Amino acid sequence: MPNEFHGQLVNLLPRLRVQALALTRNRAAAEDLVQDAVANALAAQDSFTPGTNFAAWMHRILRNRFISTLRKQRETTDIEDLPAGAFAVSATHEDRLVLKELGRAVTRLPADQREALFMVVLQGMSYEDVAAATGCAVGTAKSRVFRARRQLQAWLMGEDRAVAKPAEERTAPRGRLASTDRDAAFGA
Repeated sequence: MPNEFHGQLVNLLPRLRVQALALTRNRAAAEDLVQDAVANALAAQDSFTPGTNFAAWMHRILRNRFISTLRKQRETTDIEDLPAGAFAVSATHEDRLVLKELGRAVTRLPADQREALFMVVLQGMSYEDVAAATGCAVGTAKSRVFRARRQLQAWLMGEDRAVAKPAEERTAPRGRLASTDRDAAFGA
């Protein structure tokens, strides 16, 4: 197994370098990142399950190592060393008015759009996670966020664009007419 493991690792090195360069945007940092990831993989080679996707395992190690390095590089400061003015900055009157207007506009959105927008923008969830949480398709989640953003933009720019009805308020499936609407449309 160690020979097979090492062979797979050597064969994967060029792809790891490409991924590392894409993450770091610096050739020297990318080489360091690959070296650290390979060292981690060699130390943890007993935890790799033969027959599983070795490339995915290595790419995950590389990505995790990159994230760990970023976290270590973050600048930290002791809270007592900061001036009191660094904790709060007073907003201008105009900023407060815009925030109030935005808050009112958000409450006017249909519930499904507002929920999807909050999940994506405030909670940082992916569209896939939003779709799973709300029980809809990924495309529907994307559409809800898009429509919510477009509607908020229109309202904040002074336009009075009408909001599309939420899914639960629609009586006919999208793209089809209900039988009563079809009869009325065709004069029956």
